[in-house]
Amino acid sequence: MFTSLSRVTVALTILLIFSIQAQARDEVGTAVRIKTQVTGSGGPIEVKSPVYRNERIRTSDSGLGQFVFNDGTKLAVGWGSSIVIDKFVYDDSASAKKFAIKASKGTFRWISGNSGSSAYQIVTPAGTIGVRGTAFDLYVGRDGTTAVVLLNGNVRFCGANGCRELKRRCECIIATRQGGVSQPQKINREVLNRLGSPRALPFLSGNQALTRGFLGSSGCGLSSASFSNPGVGNAGRSRNPNAPAPNKPETPPSPPDKPSKPETPSKPDKPSSPSKPDKPDNPDKPDKPDKPDKPDKPDRPGKDGKGGKGGKGGKGNEGGKWDGGGRGRGGKDNC
Repeated sequence: MFTSLSRVTVALTILLIFSIQAQARDEVGTAVRIKTQVTGSGGPIEVKSPVYRNERIRTSDSGLGQFVFNDGTKLAVGWGSSIVIDKFVYDDSASAKKFAIKASKGTFRWISGNSGSSAYQIVTPAGTIGVRGTAFDLYVGRDGTTAVVLLNGNVRFCGANGCRELKRRCECIIATRQGGVSQPQKINREVLNRLGSPRALPFLSGNQALTRGFLGSSGCGLSSASFSNPGVGNAGRSRNPNAPAPNKPETPPSPPDKPSKPETPSKPDKPSSPSKPDKPDNPDKPDKPDKPDKPDKPDRPGKDGKGGKGGKGGKGNEGGKWDGGGRGRGGKDNC
């Protein structure tokens, strides 16, 4: 019984793991237009690439991505942007019970799909957006400053000081982390200058073009020509017709010649192997020393000495012992 219970436990664990992995990789939308570089959690995104739940989408400084989600919601992600598809919980029909995104920075256009208004939630650093059958543009600066411009429907933005509601087309609010939400007002170039970036809201200015299905012609009467650079008070005014025309700039000098490729250095010669030293000569064998001369044999006393014995007659003469040549006895000394 224990074995059967163990098998059931293992099987349920495996099913749970696969279920979690499947939920983490749920396809919730599709890319319909990609310009320059757009990346997801799994790498570069191309046209017809799927978009997954919990995926972070990033665009390059010139990037643009347009996406359609399973409930019909459309999302355009402009240049230099980062956004996370935080939640997408399916309903029984072709809609979502919960669809939430987190916009970290950049510029976006949102067009609601078939899901109920209560299903949508867009979170920004300065507050939260609730939508009601809505189309709007959103900008989030690097410091968290957030701007919302209504294009259609109704938007409610709640920040540090409460909530504001946009009901009229081209109305906007600006919100900051600590300062809260401004009162609604019609979008104009002064409002854009307050954002401190000429790249803010490029879909309204025309700096980035969207396809017609993404309300590409909706600009709230603004265009690139009507924008002023931040801090420049006289931008946008018409030029005096009597003023002299500016001098035509001179033709720029031709670019310098491309430097030639340096020559590849030659390979150094391989050093020669050192010569093998000569084998030293064998030392000469020393001469064998001469055999020393045999010492002379001492003279042996002569046998002739015995003959002195003959001088026995003169005993007192010692010499008679050696010198006596004859055996004849000498006469004794009778002295």
